[in-house]
Amino acid sequence: MGFLSKLVRHKSIEQLQADAGGSKDFRRVLGLWQLTAIGVGAIIGVGVFVLAGQQAAVNAGPAVILSFIVAGLGSACAALAYAEFSGMIPVTGSAYTYGYAVLGELFAWIIGWDLLVEYALIVGVVAIGWSGYVQALIDQLFGVHLPVWAQGAYDPHHPGSGKVFNVIAAAISLLIAWMLTVKTEWGARMNTLIVTIKVIGVALVIGVGAFYVNTANWHPFIPPLTTVDGESHFGWGGVLAASSVVFFAVFGYDTLTTAAEEAKQPQRDLPRAVLLSLAVSMVLYLAVSLVLTGMVPYTQLDSPAPVDAAFKALGLHWVRGIISVAAIAGITSVMFAFMLGAARIWFALARDGLLPKWFAKIHPKYGTPARPTMILGVFTALVAGFLPIGEVAELVNIGTLSAFIVICASVLILRVRQPHVKRDFRTPALWLVAPAGMLFSLFLIIGWPWLRDGHLTLIGGLPMVTIIRFVVWMGIGLVIYFGYGMWHSRLAKPDSDDSPVAPKLADGS
Repeated sequence: MGFLSKLVRHKSIEQLQADAGGSKDFRRVLGLWQLTAIGVGAIIGVGVFVLAGQQAAVNAGPAVILSFIVAGLGSACAALAYAEFSGMIPVTGSAYTYGYAVLGELFAWIIGWDLLVEYALIVGVVAIGWSGYVQALIDQLFGVHLPVWAQGAYDPHHPGSGKVFNVIAAAISLLIAWMLTVKTEWGARMNTLIVTIKVIGVALVIGVGAFYVNTANWHPFIPPLTTVDGESHFGWGGVLAASSVVFFAVFGYDTLTTAAEEAKQPQRDLPRAVLLSLAVSMVLYLAVSLVLTGMVPYTQLDSPAPVDAAFKALGLHWVRGIISVAAIAGITSVMFAFMLGAARIWFALARDGLLPKWFAKIHPKYGTPARPTMILGVFTALVAGFLPIGEVAELVNIGTLSAFIVICASVLILRVRQPHVKRDFRTPALWLVAPAGMLFSLFLIIGWPWLRDGHLTLIGGLPMVTIIRFVVWMGIGLVIYFGYGMWHSRLAKPDSDDSPVAPKLADGS
């Protein structure tokens, strides 16, 4: 097999569909509402309880709702592409599997490597947000504070804060990794219960907060452009910059596609669940953004727990405790989902031979992929402990946006290559939606073209340092693929004894 042939070798859609139909590894127990709950559970978390308030305070003001709309439009285009793929290829693996089927092994590796760091960093971001609400709850109930150095990570924007390491965020990352290693059962019913608690908490914020909205706090809706230490904030540039950060809040539906082989009717229910979970989450996000910025001046929301800060400012202490409990419970489910997802992707890459098979060894007692899980636990603990939430969220977003570009391109390519393959859901106006999804994702990364003083410039977008970090990570991935994965891939030796049927994990994966 030639060099280029190795890069584009792929798994056929027909074979994937046959494998899905004949798979006995999973019990098909998930219906539409349970799948939707998985999606909503993964989407709603730090975005609604943390990032909405923080980005209103530092970038967008009350116009943070516009930031969510911009991010949501881009995410909706990608969601439609995911919906078509999930109905056509109902196989565990999400974007990694879709890439393997359409674009070949090299692109599948790039997506898998991208998703691996994305899911791991999501756990880090969520752990930081979780820590903020735990500290707020401890303060409210017991009046106890951690030492300043242990309250959060060092932030170069606030060098005199005295913070060094987020102890609680690191601890919860390690705890979840340990629980997943010893075979924690996080079934569909428990997940649905947690999502219900979370949605009740969000509804409480909207329902109670609406009575305390002061419309004067919405003026100016888009605060005038200001420059602090050479960085621009507010204005339209701030709105678009915030959209690149709050984008973190409007994805997560891809996690439910990893449960494809556990769905009762995957080709019918997966597309519906993808779109329904995004729609429900967007309605809640837009309502929370309006209520929060209406309750208090947006400048008061720059807090590790902005929702708690808003109700505290108004003396609504009875609500604070309920919201903090809902936030803690709900955010915990997000950490479980993405830590499990990251470990499964790592496991899948190793099982396919693209990473050493040492990582695909199942724990003899617990029946879980213990090795990648514990390594991820240590990695996410260090990320959550040492990095501020904004920087980690930006790294997550560039990974996700890159994956969305590939997914939108893939569904377009597949329509041309194999137009007659059975599709239970067809993306409407694909030739408009897919390019729009790619452009939205690209502009959220590099910035939006804007005419200022007669000159075309880019506003918003992710910081250059984030792009550089991402390029370095992907460069490391390419070195690993060309140095190891290409030569050890199961597709390189399909008839050998080294390409067995995937071992079954204790949790069914």
